[in-house]
Amino acid sequence: MAAKPNLQAKPTFPRDARLCILAAGSILILCALFIITNPWAGLSSLLLKPKSVINKPLIKTFYDDHDTVYTIDKPMINWDEKRNLWLLKHHHTTSFANRVLVVTGSQPSSCRNPSGDHLLLRFFKNKVDYCRIHGYQIFYNNAFFDPEMCSFWAKIPILRAAMVAHPEVEWLFWVDSDAIFTDMDFVIPFERYKDHNMVVHGWPDLIYEKKSWVSLNAGVFLIRNCQWAMDFLDVWARMGPKSPDYKNWGKILRETLTDKMFPDSDDQSALVYLLLKGNKKWRKRIYVENGYALHGYWLSIVKRFDGIANKYGEVEKGVRRLRRRHAEAESEPYAVEWEEYVAEGEWRRPFVTHFTGCQPCSGDHNPAYKGDSCWVGMERALNFADNQVLRNYGFVHPDIGNGSRVIPRPLDFHGDGFDQLI
Repeated sequence: MAAKPNLQAKPTFPRDARLCILAAGSILILCALFIITNPWAGLSSLLLKPKSVINKPLIKTFYDDHDTVYTIDKPMINWDEKRNLWLLKHHHTTSFANRVLVVTGSQPSSCRNPSGDHLLLRFFKNKVDYCRIHGYQIFYNNAFFDPEMCSFWAKIPILRAAMVAHPEVEWLFWVDSDAIFTDMDFVIPFERYKDHNMVVHGWPDLIYEKKSWVSLNAGVFLIRNCQWAMDFLDVWARMGPKSPDYKNWGKILRETLTDKMFPDSDDQSALVYLLLKGNKKWRKRIYVENGYALHGYWLSIVKRFDGIANKYGEVEKGVRRLRRRHAEAESEPYAVEWEEYVAEGEWRRPFVTHFTGCQPCSGDHNPAYKGDSCWVGMERALNFADNQVLRNYGFVHPDIGNGSRVIPRPLDFHGDGFDQLI
């Protein structure tokens, strides 16, 4: 009779050895999966340059020239030549004509107004939305590039540095932090400015006849990335607080501009002066725009938002193509179609609504503005603009006085099928 196996016998290998073999097998399986899936591929591609880039010969550009500086302390020489050469060597970055960089910013420190930082965030979101819709780049700065050029003068050193940093950009679009894009579809008519290097919103009669310091606005403007602009910024800056003649410029500006009340030289008064008394080469290249609201004064606009929205709604009721849902990336072609129906009158959406005299960060405002009119107006303007963005995401603010509430945007008209649109 065969002997029964001894169930109590010890195994051939110790228990610890079997566990080690099992662990080693698991590690081998994990290693195999790691090699197959390569989860670090994305990180390695960021940390290690491809061979083709490492072995590519370096191309000398103006960035390698020690005379190239970003500050306003030293003039930029032969900028057009340097920039054009850079563009030729980097032709892949010039695929879009009239390429635009929106430049804006705020102070380095936190806001004194408890809701100021939140307001600045919403103002910035508005600019990001407009840039995304139109394919523009944006640079938001919250540092003083020149400590002596602070407040409204801070824009000049920022623009100078941005021109050097972005030779691929044709236009820089300065927009004050307290300005809001309120026509998100608006396409800037660059063809109109082909012979000009700077575009400001203003009124020629107030500049040349009335000699008013508010005849234009220096808080929203376009400036071309070129040698003319480099030289102009230098001349403009020499009227600011960095100049040894700063106090004297304040006196000259008060004597020249009939309604300038405060003694210091400011950027806007200086710009008016350069149009009045400056060299012809500055005057003939500055386009004074008033055909649309490059700068729209907020107090005369915010009460009209509901009426403007209703008018646009009435046009949509009669034109099925305009109310058709579409991708956000298709916004510009639809904006072109709108031009046929949008009048230049009171109900056209203002391109920019600028809250001059209101300071969202400090909470201060012009004493002429009563109560909370600045903050109520900002809320309405921000939501009016946001509705134009949110409609492409299927939502809407039912009340532009309340930005915290949205509802799904209904299909306003039943039967709006594709067959009825063509």
